[in-house]
Amino acid sequence: MSNAIQNRYDFVLLFDVQDGNPNGDPDAGNLPRVDAETGKGLVTDVCLKRKIRNYVGLKYSEQPPYDIYVKEKAVLNSQHARGYIEVGAEDELEIDKKGHTKSKGKGVNNDARNWMCANFYDVRTFGAVMSTGVNCGQVRGPIQLTFARSVDPVVTLEHSITRMAVATEAEAEKQDGDNRTMGRKFTVPYGLYCAHGFVSAPLAGQTGFSEDDLSLLWESLNNMFEHDRSAARGLMSTRKLVVFKHESNMGNAPAHALFERVQAELKDGVTAPRSFGDYTVSVDSDNLSNGVSILEV
Repeated sequence: MSNAIQNRYDFVLLFDVQDGNPNGDPDAGNLPRVDAETGKGLVTDVCLKRKIRNYVGLKYSEQPPYDIYVKEKAVLNSQHARGYIEVGAEDELEIDKKGHTKSKGKGVNNDARNWMCANFYDVRTFGAVMSTGVNCGQVRGPIQLTFARSVDPVVTLEHSITRMAVATEAEAEKQDGDNRTMGRKFTVPYGLYCAHGFVSAPLAGQTGFSEDDLSLLWESLNNMFEHDRSAARGLMSTRKLVVFKHESNMGNAPAHALFERVQAELKDGVTAPRSFGDYTVSVDSDNLSNGVSILEV
């Protein structure tokens, strides 16, 4: 894995939503996620990773070395078994009484783990726990993301919607000839969200995360909303991606000090933001720590 990246990176991602639900909470009737104390909107790291996976999967048709490990209807244990077969370790597999494939012993097949890293983009990027049934071990990914938090508090709106049809004949009978059914839809009128990310060169060396993979990550962050459109999500767009590159693999400055250099503030006179134009975004490049450079990709 000598082609792995050699530099540490930290990055700030700004994206926004207009008249949509950026990340519904299933425990709250799919309402947009909100910090109850501050009123600021939240988007989980898992949601952002899903969009990156979807973009890479669409671009490369889920083919190695850009296959996607965590995807809809995927049977993860079958992917582990595939790794064993590909490295010629079929004799380490067995079928249990229920017909499920599992490892004969409790040990990890390192060749299979390396094969998983080499063929699945999200494994070598985000890591994975692959010790279920067929044991490919655990991989700690070099890319980590925080929750995204809105710069200012957001307002959650609830809308009544109608459907001019019903699903079953029984529903039609209950409507007395009127086939309209009612529903609810939740939106945020506008929110500018900020997420922070980290790229670890030492961990990249363990998974084989390369410069090409890194370029694909930046591309995905800039374009992930372009192929994730739906009526529920409204208009979502990546607005700015600021990357701090360190000369060393361990880093030349603490991440929090770099993140503070990126500021998004409401323009004078704006009390209820409704567009990205209501904000001023600044990146302070003065007196940077030695060995740190700023890339706006």
